[in-house]
Amino acid sequence: YVHQKLEAAAKAGITMTIIAPGPADRRESRLGGEIVWVRSPVLPFDHRYHLFARKKPVHAILDELQPDVIEGSSTWRGAWIARGWAGNARRALFLHQDPVAVYPQSFLSPALKAERVDQLFAGFWRYLAKLSAGFDLTVAPSAVFARRLERLGVARAAACPLGVDRALFGPERRNDGLRLKMLSECGVSDPAAPLFVAVSRHHPEKRLPMMMRAFATFSIARPAALYLIGDGPMWRSVAAQAKKIRGVAVAGPVTDRGLIAAKLASADYFVHGGAAETFGLVVAEALASGVPIVAPDLGGASEFVHPAWGEAYRAGDAAALGAALTRIVARDRRALALAARAGGRHISAPGDHFGKLFSIYAALANDRRDRAAA
Repeated sequence: YVHQKLEAAAKAGITMTIIAPGPADRRESRLGGEIVWVRSPVLPFDHRYHLFARKKPVHAILDELQPDVIEGSSTWRGAWIARGWAGNARRALFLHQDPVAVYPQSFLSPALKAERVDQLFAGFWRYLAKLSAGFDLTVAPSAVFARRLERLGVARAAACPLGVDRALFGPERRNDGLRLKMLSECGVSDPAAPLFVAVSRHHPEKRLPMMMRAFATFSIARPAALYLIGDGPMWRSVAAQAKKIRGVAVAGPVTDRGLIAAKLASADYFVHGGAAETFGLVVAEALASGVPIVAPDLGGASEFVHPAWGEAYRAGDAAALGAALTRIVARDRRALALAARAGGRHISAPGDHFGKLFSIYAALANDRRDRAAA
């Protein structure tokens, strides 16, 4: 996303600098823009990532740059640093993550409804409302997340949906030979068996254990395959659970984006477990590939489930997911795929996303200049 953003900004004639926490202070030119790394401590539970600690070096860089618009992209220290700079730039808070959905809702569902979890974490939403009040607007990567933010007290939320690379993801990539190979990797010899694919980080928010339990129950009555693409901190437990369930294969990480696109298009159905995404990029990529969707009724993924081409289920509920799997295989797959193709044509491209985002920021910058002139 960062690389796409830098490239889109350069094409639009926008000078973009990204200030990011890292292991050492350094600057690098990239794709017509610049990334400025600020030495920062690592996250305590994941040493691959760093977190801003001191505002002084960041503010010094902003003093040098004198930007028209600052975008904060964190709910924590980085956003407060961006908000607290003394310059007169307009400010936007871009929220890529929903922390309450990622952690409390993922762990407590389905025992507690999402609304109840939001009530229990009302303190966080008050905190976020206070943080966002110091910005001119809050950008959400989907309409469903923008509505959620507004409902929970975050002011001036504007939806700017992310996009899918339509040159890469499309139904024309479907390959029957690849489909049979994926079935075989799942240990399924019947070519008529339904092939479900999931592309997901192996993390609690993605609810892969729940997905596999649902599939295990569903597949008792019929031969079926579940092909899991991805990696993450839960990979050991995911792999161990998969070995106990007939028809499940853990393919691991696939770094070739073209191969991911081909595997998505070659599946019969796409199934998703996570309900915490603020957009649901991989679900959008599956729909752009013309694949019928099974996804939860909450989060960014829910925007891509329509009765014409998919089945929604109660988030976090294995029995509900199992019922949704049963419903979708009972429907006419050809009609579902045709509807999915039609629905996928309406998904934004990355260029559409950045064009809208830069238009929003240009309006902020112009308003700043008008006020200065007055």
